[in-house]
Amino acid sequence: MRRPNMTTLAKEAGVGLSTVDRVLNGRADVRAETASRVLEAAERIGFYATPLLRQRLKTDLPQKTFAFLLQQKTTAFYELLGTALQEAVESSPSIRGKAIVEFMDDLTPGAVAETLRRVGRGADGVAIVAADHPSVTAAIDELAARRIPVIAMISDLTAPSRAGYVGLDNRKVGRTAGWLLANMIPAPSSVAIFVGSHRYLCQEACEIGFRAFLRENAPHLHLLEPVATFESDQFAYEATLDLVKRHESVKGVYVAGGGIGGVMAAMKELEADKRPRVIGHDLTEATSAGLVSGTLEAVLSHPIKEIAKETLEILIARTSAALDAPGVTHQILPMQIFTPESV
Repeated sequence: MRRPNMTTLAKEAGVGLSTVDRVLNGRADVRAETASRVLEAAERIGFYATPLLRQRLKTDLPQKTFAFLLQQKTTAFYELLGTALQEAVESSPSIRGKAIVEFMDDLTPGAVAETLRRVGRGADGVAIVAADHPSVTAAIDELAARRIPVIAMISDLTAPSRAGYVGLDNRKVGRTAGWLLANMIPAPSSVAIFVGSHRYLCQEACEIGFRAFLRENAPHLHLLEPVATFESDQFAYEATLDLVKRHESVKGVYVAGGGIGGVMAAMKELEADKRPRVIGHDLTEATSAGLVSGTLEAVLSHPIKEIAKETLEILIARTSAALDAPGVTHQILPMQIFTPESV
């Protein structure tokens, strides 16, 4: 099949060849409606210069640079989120945007705070996934004092000067995990919750919701003390095998933080009658395979594209607002629930 050329584009858009040339090269004024029609046609047919067209049509828009600080790239969920954020910035119709997506390998509070300060020197606004800590709060305060808004994604932060939060109602997520396990396993049984770190407010809230549901609605299930995975698959793998060895009554596990890969690996080594039912977070290639194979019973997931879109919209609004724009913008999105029958 021949690659669509300017003649093909002109026909698809219902305009003359000279109009396409003017839009591509910016040689003369073209009505915004006509230019948009040319761009839409280019996207439909896969015209080779579509990126150039997008850029041409944004010449009068404000230029913004936004930095996005995410957890390790080795975590599939954050790689997907980084891609979604990059695409959201590049396709935004209201700005000429540049996205700086940085994956943080060192997640200690001091290192995260220094990364915040560094990227804040070259960005109009920042969005971050981080554990809550006074060092991080101090860095957010410094950026806010310079009129650089910081948005918390996935896990909220306690910094009063943060500009917003985009993510789930994590207590509701935890209660949903409790409801699922309570309807899956017999009485009496023990259940366990795995958390990466309680410094992540999202994980703390998930545990609160999980505990509350079991206490109120499933007294036949005994909740063991939380198991720390330190966001590590290896720790989660070892902890799972140790848990099943020490507690034969464990019939359910809720993985509220990192380490789901290690839990799934451990499940494959256990005999079928000793495998607890597992609820995890976030649909990735690995967790999707876990659902299909029966390693996971359900996945409670963030809507990645919606989180990227809402985060960008708040950043644009806060960097375009008056300097005294008040308050914190909370954008709570509905979770997605996946089962073996829905993937």
